[in-house]
Amino acid sequence: MIDFERLLETEFLGNDVLDWALALGAFLVTFTVLPLVRGYIGALRKRKPVHQHAALDLAAVLLSRTSRLFLVAVALWAGAQFLDMPARAERIVDRVMLVVWWLQVGLWLMWGATYLIDRRRGVDFERADHGAAGSIDIIHFVVRLAIWAVVLLVALDNLGIEVTTLVAGLGIGGIAVALAVQNVLGDLFASLSITLDKPFVVGDVLAIDKDVGTVEQIGVKSTRLRSVDGEQIIISNADLLKARLHNFGRLYQRRMVFSVSVRYETPLEVVRAIPGLLADIVREQQRVRFDRSHFVRYGDFALVFEVAYFVLDSNGNLALDIQQAINLRIFGEFGKRGIVFSYRERQLPPPAERADDDAAGGEA
Repeated sequence: MIDFERLLETEFLGNDVLDWALALGAFLVTFTVLPLVRGYIGALRKRKPVHQHAALDLAAVLLSRTSRLFLVAVALWAGAQFLDMPARAERIVDRVMLVVWWLQVGLWLMWGATYLIDRRRGVDFERADHGAAGSIDIIHFVVRLAIWAVVLLVALDNLGIEVTTLVAGLGIGGIAVALAVQNVLGDLFASLSITLDKPFVVGDVLAIDKDVGTVEQIGVKSTRLRSVDGEQIIISNADLLKARLHNFGRLYQRRMVFSVSVRYETPLEVVRAIPGLLADIVREQQRVRFDRSHFVRYGDFALVFEVAYFVLDSNGNLALDIQQAINLRIFGEFGKRGIVFSYRERQLPPPAERADDDAAGGEA
C-alpha cells in the first residue's frame, strides 16, 4: 500500500508534496473563480445596464475589463503563498507581480477615463452640445498620455529605480525631442486651444481664405472639413488658429441688403411711394424682421432704392427663398403700377425714337 503520510512529506524543490498541492489548489481556485466573477459581471451589465447609477456601472466596467494576465498573476501569487521560496525567487515574483499590478492599474484608470468620457459624450449629444462632443477625442488622447506617464513613474519608483534622476534625464531629452517635433507639438497645443476655447465645433461651416467647408472632425494634429464641392479639406490645427476664420455655424440670423433702380422719368409721387411699397413687401414674408427702406442716391442713369432686412434663421437656402419671393412680389407690384426698372448700364431710347434718329442722321 502507498504510505500517503510519507508521500505528502516528500520534498520537491524545498517544499513537500502537501505544500505543492495546496499551492496548486489555491492557483486553480483563484484562476477559476476570478474569471467566472468577471464574466458574470460583464454578462449582467450587458443584460441590465445600470447607467442611472454611475458609480455601480463604473465598478462593473472596471471588473469586467480586468485583464487575463492580471488574473493569472493573482492566481500564481496566491499559490506562491503556500510555498517556501529562496529570497531571490521571492524578489522576482514580487517584482513581476508589481509590474503586472501597475499595468492593470493603468488599464483600470484608462477604462475608467474612457467610461466617464463616453458617458459625457452621450450626455453632450443628447443635449446637442457638439462643441464638447467634438473635443472628446483630443481630451481622451491627453488623458491616456497622462495616465500612462504617471503609472510608469510610480511603477519604476516602486521597483526601486531612482525616478528623480530619470525625470531629469527625460527632461533634457524631452527638450531635444520637442525641438525635433515642434510642429507636431504646436498642432497638439493648438488642438487643446480649440478644445478649451471652442472657436468652432463639429458641424460648423467655416470660411478660411478661399475654402468653405463643414467641420467633420477635430483631431489631435489636424481638422477635417468637407467642402461644398464634396472634397475633404485637411488643415493643421496650428495653421487653422493663425488664419482668419469666418464661422457661419454661429450665425443666428442673416442680414440681407438689396437695391432697386428705376428710371429718372418716374413721377415724384411714385418715387415717394416706392420705399413704403418695398417695406410692405418685405414685411409680408415669414421669419423676417424689416430694417429699413430708403431712396438712397441718384445713380448715373437711375434712381436707386435700398432695402435691408433680417432673416431670422441661419439657413442660407431659406434666405435665398425669401429674397426670391420678395423679388417676384416687387416685379409684380411694379408692373401693376407702371414703374419701369432701370438698367445698370446706359439706357437706350425706345426703338421708335432710335429709328427716327437714324433716319434723321441718314438724311443729314
